Amino acid sequence: MTAVSEGPAPRSGVMGKLAAVQPGEGRGVAASFILYFCVFAGYFAVRPVRETVGTILGRHTVSNLFVATWIASIVIVPIYGVLCSRFRRQVFLPWIYLFVALSLGVCAHMFGQGEASKALGEFFFVFISVLNLFIVSVFWSFMVEMFDGGQAKRLFGVIAAGGTAGALTGPVMTSLLVGRIGNSGVLYFGAGMFVVAIICQRILLRIWVGGSARSGQAPAQDRPIGGNPFAGFWLVLRSPYLLGIAVFVVLLASVTTFLYFEQISLVRETFHDPAQRTRVFGEIDSTVQALTIVFQLLLTGRLALRWGVGLLLTIVPLAMVGGFVVLAFAPAFSVFVVVMVVRRVGEYAFVRPGREMLFSPLSTETKYKAKNLIDVPVYRGGDALVAKLTDAVQAAHYSAVLIGAVFAAAWAAVGWWLGRRREHSKIS
Repeated sequence: MTAVSEGPAPRSGVMGKLAAVQPGEGRGVAASFILYFCVFAGYFAVRPVRETVGTILGRHTVSNLFVATWIASIVIVPIYGVLCSRFRRQVFLPWIYLFVALSLGVCAHMFGQGEASKALGEFFFVFISVLNLFIVSVFWSFMVEMFDGGQAKRLFGVIAAGGTAGALTGPVMTSLLVGRIGNSGVLYFGAGMFVVAIICQRILLRIWVGGSARSGQAPAQDRPIGGNPFAGFWLVLRSPYLLGIAVFVVLLASVTTFLYFEQISLVRETFHDPAQRTRVFGEIDSTVQALTIVFQLLLTGRLALRWGVGLLLTIVPLAMVGGFVVLAFAPAFSVFVVVMVVRRVGEYAFVRPGREMLFSPLSTETKYKAKNLIDVPVYRGGDALVAKLTDAVQAAHYSAVLIGAVFAAAWAAVGWWLGRRREHSKIS
C-alpha cells in the first residue's frame, strides 16, 4: 500500500470512527489487525508456560539463559538476512510462521510425553524468548514497508490493537484451559494460531501487491531485497539515528529485565503451585491487554498526530522512574503488579507504536535487516547484560530497583532525543 495524503479526508467506516482511517486504507488495516491478532494470540497463549518454566528453573539458571538467548538471537540475524536477500516476501514471511507452528508442536509433544527434563525446559525458555521479539519484528518490518510515515502516525495505534486483542485472547484461553489440557495442550493451541497466521499473512501480501494498483498507484514490487545478509550491522554502525534507536532498545530491555527478576522472586514467595503461577500470569496478561486495547484505539494515534512521536517514547520511561522508586520502598507483590501493569500497558500502547514510527522514513533494507538486528539481538543483549548486573547487585546487597530507576531516566532522555530527530527529519 503506497502513500495516502496526510491531509484531511473522509474517514472510512467503523474504523474511521476509532482512528483516522481514510478511504482505500480499510482493507489493509483490517488485514493487518487480524494477522497481528493471530500472532499475539499464539504467543501470549504460551507465554505463561514460559514464565512457569522460569520459576521452576530458578533465578540463577534464568540469568544464564538470558545470555544463551542473546547468543541465539545473534545467530538468527544472518539466517533472516539470507531469507530477506534471496526470497520474496510472499515466500519467506509465511515460512517463518510455519517454522514457529512446527516448533511449538514438537515442544508440546515432548511435554505431553512426560519428557519435561531440565534441558527441554531451558530450550523452551530460550526459544520462546527469541520468538517473542523475532515475530513482532518481522510483522512490523512489513508494516513500515506497507504504510508510509504519515499513515504510520494515524494507523499504527489501531493496527497494534489487533495484537493487543490477540494478547488478551491468548492468556484468557490459557487461564480457562490449562487446568483441563495442561501446559502441553496450551502449546498445541499456540501452534494452531500460527497456522491461521500463515493464511492471514498470504491474504495481506495479496492486498499489498494488488492494492496499490487498484488505488491508481504503481503495484508493489515483491522481489528479494538483495544485498549482504550481514548488512544490518553496518547500517546501524554508520547511522547515529539507528545507534540511538539501539540504545533506546537496550534501555527498554534493561528496565524490563530489572522488573522480570523481581517477578521471579516475588511470585516464588507468593505462589507455590506451578499451575497456580501459570493462572496468575495469565490473569495479569489479560488485565494488561484489556487496558492496552482501549488506549491503542482511542489515544495512540491522536497523541502521535497532536504531540509527535517523542511523547509516545518518553511518557512510559518517566512513569517507570516513579514506579521503581515506589517499589524500592514497598516491595510487595501487589505493588509489583501495579508497576508491571503500568510498564506493559504503556509499552504496548505507546512505546511500541512509537518505535515502529521511527523506521517509517528509512530504506527497505534498513526496515528489514537493521530493524531485526536492533529488535532481537540488541534487545536480548540488553537483557543479558542486566541479568548479570542484577546478580552482581544482589551479591553486593544494593537495591536493583533503584538502579532500574536510573536506567529508566536515561531511557526517557534517549526517547526524547529520537522523537525530536524523527519529527524534524534529522535522520542519518
